[in-house]
Amino acid sequence: MQLKQSSQTLLIILRIAIGWHFLHEGVTKVLKPGWSCVLYLLDSQGPVSGIFHAMAKNPAIVSGSDWLNMLGLTLVGLCLVIGLFERPALIGGVILLAFYYLSHPPFIGMSFAMPTEGNYLFVDKNLIELIAMLLLYTLPTSQYFGLKRLLPESLWKFGI
Repeated sequence: MQLKQSSQTLLIILRIAIGWHFLHEGVTKVLKPGWSCVLYLLDSQGPVSGIFHAMAKNPAIVSGSDWLNMLGLTLVGLCLVIGLFERPALIGGVILLAFYYLSHPPFIGMSFAMPTEGNYLFVDKNLIELIAMLLLYTLPTSQYFGLKRLLPESLWKFGI
């Protein structure tokens, strides 16, 4: 499907903006000595909070989750900003955001120790960004603007 130039431009801007957000979050965590997701996991509420609390009690899982968060956020962000491996990065980003949403759902009566923007009654920034990433997955933009455009089309089928 060929998009109008204005649609391509807006989708490219959306991809880069989401990528910048992920990259910033990842690099900030990498550069912060001793950063860990353990407090975030312990602060979880909602229907599946038991899973996140159990994760927080296992040091090996916490350590793995720390690295997956730091590297995942950084790599997803970098790929989206430069326009390479866009679709795998979007899948990774959707998975991360789904975990964030499920661990801290914006439901009535939920109050978290970690700072949030407020209660939006089911919809929060994680869900909105997740939906935007699903949109970008259906309408990839790196072939219009990104490093992917510089590679031969024969390589595109490999998820580049």
